[in-house]
Amino acid sequence: MASSTLPPLCTIGIFLTLTALSLLPQHALAITRHYELNITMLNVTRLCHTKSLVAVNGQFPGPRIVAREGDRLLIKVNNHVPNNITIHWHGVRQLRSGWADGPAYITQCPIQTGQSYVYNYTIVGQRGTLFYHAHISWLRATVYGPLIILPKRDVPYPFTKPYKEVPIIFGEWFNADPEAIVSQALQTGAGPNVSDAYTINGLPGPLYNCSAKDTFKLKVKPGKTYLLRFINAALNDELFFSIANHTLTVVEADAIYVKPFETDKILITPGQTTNVLLKTKPKFPGATFLMTARPYATGLGTFDNSTVAGILEYENPSLHSIKKLPLFRPALPALNDTSFATNFSNKLRSLASPQFPANVPQNIDKHFLFTVGLGTSPCDQPQGCQGPNGSKFAASINNISFVQPNTALLQSHFSGQSSGVYSPDFPFSPLHWFNYTGNPPNNTVVGNATKVLVLPFNTSVELVMQDTSILGAESHPIHLHGFNFFVVGQGFGNYDPNKDPKNFNLVDPIERNTFGVPSGGWVAIRFLADNPGVWLMHCHLEVHTSWGLKMAWLVLDGKLPNQKLLPPPADLPKC
Repeated sequence: MASSTLPPLCTIGIFLTLTALSLLPQHALAITRHYELNITMLNVTRLCHTKSLVAVNGQFPGPRIVAREGDRLLIKVNNHVPNNITIHWHGVRQLRSGWADGPAYITQCPIQTGQSYVYNYTIVGQRGTLFYHAHISWLRATVYGPLIILPKRDVPYPFTKPYKEVPIIFGEWFNADPEAIVSQALQTGAGPNVSDAYTINGLPGPLYNCSAKDTFKLKVKPGKTYLLRFINAALNDELFFSIANHTLTVVEADAIYVKPFETDKILITPGQTTNVLLKTKPKFPGATFLMTARPYATGLGTFDNSTVAGILEYENPSLHSIKKLPLFRPALPALNDTSFATNFSNKLRSLASPQFPANVPQNIDKHFLFTVGLGTSPCDQPQGCQGPNGSKFAASINNISFVQPNTALLQSHFSGQSSGVYSPDFPFSPLHWFNYTGNPPNNTVVGNATKVLVLPFNTSVELVMQDTSILGAESHPIHLHGFNFFVVGQGFGNYDPNKDPKNFNLVDPIERNTFGVPSGGWVAIRFLADNPGVWLMHCHLEVHTSWGLKMAWLVLDGKLPNQKLLPPPADLPKC
């Protein structure tokens, strides 16, 4: 058991001041942390290709933000690029502070060129690895960085004290401009061009052309325990990861401590985080080790079938060069290894201890069934479209493809001017039943609307999300803003409301903010709607989000003052 220490923040390229809010004993200090993030253009060279990309404080990936549980964060974002921008603090619950959540046109209008906005929120009851990223169009391809929340001072981790902590963030590199890629895809109706490489901390590694020098190296000492904080910030791909000849102990997922288990491989979907303990070999091994990641792919669409690699390198003061040492490479699961994906997710269990309980809602007020999948929209281009049978690709929840409004949903709700912006009648279940995972129906056209599902404050929700076989079954990592949820059940085929609930885990299910709906299957989640505001729920594969695979929950205010959404800040951007 070990107390965590806050790393020196003066080295991470951001402006930081700390202000004590009261003269309490040191362990109880309420701290306000001030950060300033400047969104600027940056020239970066990867794969023999130099391009100008949108970055944070001249860094790619962006600088890490570090805080403690209970801290208040004031993060000023200055937009110095031609694009509109917003920042989402992925996984932060944002209790009554929905104005700081960040998805464009959901909780705020974007920050326009030359403008700024202060994200103001407090970390309540959370600690672990999260991240921040742009939440408008495809700008999160390059605008992302780690968000590390340490436990309160003098509160230990529930696992061995690590010798060192290392954030490892996966991303995707596009030689072309991602904004141009998605713009062309939406115009033509085709699937977008795939990325040219995956990256580890912005570096593609030695398995790509021109990239031997652009390789992330994790230098370790023998006989030490390292806490590796994995983040998948890739746009469109779930990833397998492994380190050759080393075992990992999983201790946290999505900033929730889990029952530790050992594995030599992990699966991490876009939007997820996973903390592992790496115990290095007791003596210098006389070798170096590749750590590699490549996609887990279930759909029929094209994807970047390549492998990113970093190097695990042991320090040895007596050795001047490691170039002659043997290099070991790990074996990763097959690209479509759904069996490994299922077994890995089934191993994840909440600690469910007195200190870290699993507060699973036991009595459910509302039961919902959402179908999640692909479809088509009619072509609106005179030259024809490049989707299935001349149509456009689309995606939907309960056959409704979300239409982004031109003003923020939260703003229109709070001001009582929602008429014409959204309708409060998102369907509780599919309008038309069919054999969801069998032969798909002939009609693949989706509906288009801006609808929200309204929940009274403190409603306990059970939601089953069912994959469909329309245009091919596919895994969908679904992210819920504003809440964590418990994954109480999952399976393959069509969900059976009479049989499947009997097998739900209501004792120690994993608690997450992002979870994959299995390819050709279903997942059941539970959460308590105790956070007033408008909360986006969407697939974290950016291509599916662009096609409309998203919806919003509107949680009404409660009766008590501390159950109501706070008023909008004065500097909230305008549309």
